[in-house]
Amino acid sequence: MDGRALALRQAAEHFDSGAFQRELARRVALPTESENPARADVLQRYLADEIAPALAAIGGGSSIHPSPVPGGQPFLIGQRLEDPSRPTVLVYGHGDVVRGHEGRWRDGRDPWALATDGERWYGRGTADNKGQHSINLAALAALHAARGGSLGFNLKLLVEMGEETGSPGLAAFCAAHRSELAADVLIASDGPRLRADRPTVYLGTRGVANFDLTLKLRDGGHHSGNWGGLLRNPGTVIANAIASLVDGRGRILVEGLRPPPIPPSVRRALADIEVGGGANDPAVDREWGEPGLTPAERVFGWNTVEVLAYTTGNPAQPVNAIPPEARAHLQLRFVVGTDASKLRAVVQAHLGEHGFGDVEVSEPVIMAATRLDPDNDWVRLAMQSIERTTGKKPALLPNLGGSLPNDVFADILGLPTVWVPHSYPACSQHAPNEHVLAPLMREGLLMMTGLFADVAALQFRRRARDALSAP
Repeated sequence: MDGRALALRQAAEHFDSGAFQRELARRVALPTESENPARADVLQRYLADEIAPALAAIGGGSSIHPSPVPGGQPFLIGQRLEDPSRPTVLVYGHGDVVRGHEGRWRDGRDPWALATDGERWYGRGTADNKGQHSINLAALAALHAARGGSLGFNLKLLVEMGEETGSPGLAAFCAAHRSELAADVLIASDGPRLRADRPTVYLGTRGVANFDLTLKLRDGGHHSGNWGGLLRNPGTVIANAIASLVDGRGRILVEGLRPPPIPPSVRRALADIEVGGGANDPAVDREWGEPGLTPAERVFGWNTVEVLAYTTGNPAQPVNAIPPEARAHLQLRFVVGTDASKLRAVVQAHLGEHGFGDVEVSEPVIMAATRLDPDNDWVRLAMQSIERTTGKKPALLPNLGGSLPNDVFADILGLPTVWVPHSYPACSQHAPNEHVLAPLMREGLLMMTGLFADVAALQFRRRARDALSAP
């Protein structure tokens, strides 16, 4: 039996014996709520009691570091260095979770106790992200055992405990520890598959920029019968200001907020991607968004402007008065090639040109967009490996529709980024009843074991990192 097949058998036995489930149950039992200051000691314990021993079991060392920002959460850096001529893989995960929402789970379930119901495993962190990084750690252990105490490549591991609060300090930490985290590729897992029945690889994320439009015209409301038709209504003005940014079918009207044309490699990757269709998915509005694009291109290859909140007057108790002010909270989801740093200036200038110059535009809060070229050799390796293991052609997403701090790895560390998620869209992530599907966990463990085994089998030349080939 070759090393890859033996590693896959080791991984399957680890799952089928119940050992993986016990590991995940132990990790779920630690209430690592990064939003809860009272859990600070639990965040530290998770790294010391769960991650460090898992790395030590495959001959790796680790160190725990405080956050470089006040009030931030800790980080763990681990490594197992075998041969400087072999590839180095950085694996990332986060051990923190959102609040448990005790008392709100179906059938009285405890969010900190792994509970099974058929194929579903319930518990906070099962999908985001304890279940996912536990799969990757278990895959590394299976490969290590099958190869007689070797991985066949150099491993670096980064686990943070503040992702659910926006990863405070992650960028500064990675910049300060750039040499310790230097690698040839990031291989990590977070987020959902495109669909439960289709393995998925994604290569980056859309960026996000949140901003406010505000217009205050006077102090206090004025009777709409006595003053209607004489006083500008800020609610009406803001509504029309929004309509000048994005039309009634969701098409962006501001050139500076639109992305460059979709690259051919991205179009090819999205050609067989079908969005939605799951049991709990909303129906896709086929006529919404940029004309001429497929649904997949609209969500993974294009920009969108969304109105997330809008207030004027008192919606709960409206009165017959022209309100004095109005505010709308908007969001730009954007792909690589969009200069979001100029968003405020672009929007302010556009509103001025359309007669809305007194509408104030806030400075946006931005998370950058990233996208690895789908033709990258690391992508080909991952796609071929997963199909070899599962017999299924994976979905390839050049980027997620959502956002996570992939820019830290792509831009600060300068790595090609390959993400292989193990959850699915209806997992109730961040909500009561968060869960994973046991068959997806098992398949994910085999996929990652096979992928790491194929990295070990690479004919690798460090002086030509793009020249990857399998024997």
